[in-house]
Amino acid sequence: MNKKTPLPNGLLRYDSLEDAIIGIGERCGQPRVLIYSQSGIIDILMKRDKMTMEEAIDYFYYNIHGGWLGEKTPILLMDITDGEEDEDEGD
Repeated sequence: MNKKTPLPNGLLRYDSLEDAIIGIGERCGQPRVLIYSQSGIIDILMKRDKMTMEEAIDYFYYNIHGGWLGEKTPILLMDITDGEEDEDEGD
């Protein structure tokens, strides 16, 4: 999201990862939630905390991806690139 775009109050945020926010998600009958880019979070961890790619990925999956914080838990968007196949493809 544009850094100048104010975010609505009441959305659950991950501390110091604002630059990885890419949007706001809506689901029928559910509260709005922030959407973070997984690769953006990993990039921040590598640059800010001087982690290797492996360390950042391990940290991400253990400390962020693995945490349920209730119905306002942010969505973690996995970027799709041209070389990746859909895991459900062929079902």
